[in-house]
Amino acid sequence: MKSLIENLNKAFENRIRLGIMSILMVNERADFNTLKQNLQLTDGNLASHIASLEKEEYILIHKQFVGKKPQTTYTATVKGRKAFIEHLNALEKLVKNSK
Repeated sequence: MKSLIENLNKAFENRIRLGIMSILMVNERADFNTLKQNLQLTDGNLASHIASLEKEEYILIHKQFVGKKPQTTYTATVKGRKAFIEHLNALEKLVKNSK
């Protein structure tokens, strides 16, 4: 028999990475400050979790200048969206089977 937690994705076990992906799933893109404010994180904390998601190829980082100011935005990749949906489905299945 398969374990109920077997299909949970380790990349999303952390609440911050879960939050980042949740925001990116409902928004086409989000900038660094939006993520930082919505998740109430420090720059360094957010940057380290973004790096983890980028390493997994779950998000893309876009850097550009708006006027003379640098702006960094993030989008979820197709791979990231698929992995996140599978993670949510596994959570739902876990909840349903735990009753």
